[in-house]
Amino acid sequence: MKSFNIPEFYRSPIISKIKAIRKADDPKKGNHTPTLLDFGPVQIFIARHFGFCYGVENAVEISFRAIDENPGKRIFLLSQMIHNPEVNNDLVSRGVQFLMDTSGQQIIPWETLTPEDIVIIPAFGTTLEIETRLRALGIEPQRYNTTCPFVERVWKKSAQLGKGDYTIIIHGKPNHEETRATFSHSVYESPVLVVKDITEAKKVGAFISGKSTLAEFEAEFGTRVSSGFDAKKHLTRVGVINQTTMLASETQEIADYFKQVMIEQFGEGEIKGHFADTRDTLCYATNENQNATYGLLEQDADLAVVVGGYNSSNTSHIVELCERKFRTYFIKDDTEILSATEIHHFDLHSHAVKETQNWLKSTAPTKIVLTSGASCPDSVVDRVLQKIVSYFPGSKSNDEVIASLSQAEQ
Repeated sequence: MKSFNIPEFYRSPIISKIKAIRKADDPKKGNHTPTLLDFGPVQIFIARHFGFCYGVENAVEISFRAIDENPGKRIFLLSQMIHNPEVNNDLVSRGVQFLMDTSGQQIIPWETLTPEDIVIIPAFGTTLEIETRLRALGIEPQRYNTTCPFVERVWKKSAQLGKGDYTIIIHGKPNHEETRATFSHSVYESPVLVVKDITEAKKVGAFISGKSTLAEFEAEFGTRVSSGFDAKKHLTRVGVINQTTMLASETQEIADYFKQVMIEQFGEGEIKGHFADTRDTLCYATNENQNATYGLLEQDADLAVVVGGYNSSNTSHIVELCERKFRTYFIKDDTEILSATEIHHFDLHSHAVKETQNWLKSTAPTKIVLTSGASCPDSVVDRVLQKIVSYFPGSKSNDEVIASLSQAEQ
């Protein structure tokens, strides 16, 4: 796989060594067992896969190259390049400005842009309408386009579905930048509907099965369908694609559900005419990170710490998985850990930052699960790791732990 020129300050000596050891031992990435870092009084189970993925490294490299190649020019990002505050703040500190917020609300008016300005397309991609607008302003959007190749793969799948006269059902968060971009690319090929979870999918299924009315369908999904969407006509032949960072298990559940609905409506012998059996369109990193999280769930630990941006979809799904077994703390970086007794963390259910006291157990050894999202730099995970270990007097040094890990893998 291609290697990228990533700023050194995003890398971490200890994390890089751990990843190198695991890569040498398991080059095909088939082993999802976490790495045990035994510091003595505290043991850290660190996920087999975490941190910058291919798409994020690609976006980071292109963004920093845009800065280096255009001294003195105004440089803009359409919105956050990825959902990680440290990376976005680094770009802002170098003069990059955001044109829009993550919901698509304009921050800087289009009318102020000139052909001399540089605009970077974020890793989530953007809509065809925005690309057209940029070209009308004399700005070529493809010059610094950081759209993840795995997002573009979903767009190709949607085009195939459209050519087969299937209605496209997108499993994604309706307001997420990637879902908005995928919707835009899909509507040129086919009618499109967005569902955010299995609960919403079942509401669509109820309409297909005649268990709910058109009025009920339109009240629920009227703002999440393409122009001219005819539910009675367009929901007789469907295929499912997804926002690449959604839970793989839920995407599969949604696809299986719609297939069963179509079998019940039209019969198993006619299923190919009503349901497109698409391959999973999640990116490899989402699959790897989620599978690695299942590996973490097999461990006996006291708590879990998940590091990443609070608006990161792939990170939030890792948190959801960890919460199935562990007391889980979702933090953006090491500054959220105030002491051995106090931590600030994001609660997915209330969508608010909470303060928890006595978060570290005093049992010996304390066992902690640690992982991060695909947009989180290894350097941030390293700082979190080091801060946690610092609260345990008598802990082994990094060199001792890495040495024992290397010997164990030999």
